[in-house]
Amino acid sequence: MLSLPLTSLLESPELNQLLGSLDTALLKETLPTAGAVLAKKLPPFYDWLQTELGLKNVPDSPDHATKWVVGFLKNQESLTRLVELHKSIPSKALERSIPRLVSAFDEVQPTAVKEEWEKAIAALCLVLAAAARENQPSAT
Repeated sequence: MLSLPLTSLLESPELNQLLGSLDTALLKETLPTAGAVLAKKLPPFYDWLQTELGLKNVPDSPDHATKWVVGFLKNQESLTRLVELHKSIPSKALERSIPRLVSAFDEVQPTAVKEEWEKAIAALCLVLAAAARENQPSAT
């Protein structure tokens, strides 16, 4: 799926199946847990993006990410908007950041909640990585 052009990926049955397989009821129910994880883990993640990857345009708080996830789960945000918000991130930096972002949920219990949030974040990151590769083909 990662090698597909963004438009094809967004229309693909595979992505639709992946997103459709998310337990949105569980994700909505555990939004306070995710919010706490993001509030704790995103500031050091943002520092890492700046110091290790040299990114300049990094948020100063985790609020935007938490609000976007809530909006997405409530069908108020779109994947196209997610891509737009992250288009300035070089593909190599984005791809290096994905494991660190997904692993932010490592300590979440119960395991079913942890796995569902990891799957949701990974699915969103898949879309971002495909968009970044398409926008910066020479960087891959």
